[in-house]
Amino acid sequence: MIVSASRRTDIPAFYSEWLENRLKEGYVLTRNPRNPRQISQISLAPEEVDGIVLWTKNPAPMLDRLSALKDYPYYFQFTLTPYGKDVEPGLPDKEQVMIPVFQELSRRAGKERVVWRYDPVFFGRVHTPEWHLQRFHEMAARLSGYTEECVISFLDYYRNTERQMRGLELMDLSFEEKTVFLRKLSQAAAGYGLCLKTCAEAPAFGALGILPSSCVDAARLDRIRCGMDEDRNLSDSGSQPAGGSLKRPGRRPVPAGRDRNQRPLCGCAASVDIGVYNTCGHGCRYCYANYNPGVISRYREKYSPEEPLLCGRLEDGDRVRERRG
Repeated sequence: MIVSASRRTDIPAFYSEWLENRLKEGYVLTRNPRNPRQISQISLAPEEVDGIVLWTKNPAPMLDRLSALKDYPYYFQFTLTPYGKDVEPGLPDKEQVMIPVFQELSRRAGKERVVWRYDPVFFGRVHTPEWHLQRFHEMAARLSGYTEECVISFLDYYRNTERQMRGLELMDLSFEEKTVFLRKLSQAAAGYGLCLKTCAEAPAFGALGILPSSCVDAARLDRIRCGMDEDRNLSDSGSQPAGGSLKRPGRRPVPAGRDRNQRPLCGCAASVDIGVYNTCGHGCRYCYANYNPGVISRYREKYSPEEPLLCGRLEDGDRVRERRG
């Protein structure tokens, strides 16, 4: 089982203490968004978790809690864009704060555990293709050597995002214009030693040599786990084993089956999400996960780092069942 933490909210930024406590306790409770009375109890025991994917725009609160993840294969999907307060009002300054946080996370966790997300990409009177290319060059120059991969996607217009994005004077590019933009972006990424991938975009972009990403990436988790096993073996033996690395016996490969609950073009492996919608405090105007502004503060007021549910408590009528995979 792969744990997603989380597509629904920024757990590292706002709920890192809760996550640390859940890992110590060895389980978490999660409400079904479509059937709130149905609650899943999910084991977080290291032997049952194939990996943890942490989605964040600001992992600074998590930096001193990384030891809680030491028994798990994990990596961060770190969204870092050049947008300002007009688009991402709740985030600290990118140049002065967030890029250094990215670098520090990479130093502590390893660059294979930090994927740079430059998304969503949208265009407008201010945010032109030329603006994006210039900002991308500036950011990539500072992130080079701190990550291996950059994932981009174009903005998807959900009903709430269309409403929230009004006033930014957006413009749509044709497929041909997007192709020219991606070609230049891919060349820029390669110049900084980065592999550029797309998230849930048209397969035709593959003609540019830009591969589709698996944001929940079983192969990446497998590589990270193998590295953890090698480190353990070296620690146990005190020297490099002859004939190559050893692996712990009986460890199954990370399940790589496609997640059928995601969009048709999504390449993610199946995962179990432990987050809650309408609980993120960043306030990004393009956000799809905060779709009910009227309940965000009310949900966040329910947060307790000691509770097994994120931003909630068990109530009369709730039905709890154990979920595996």
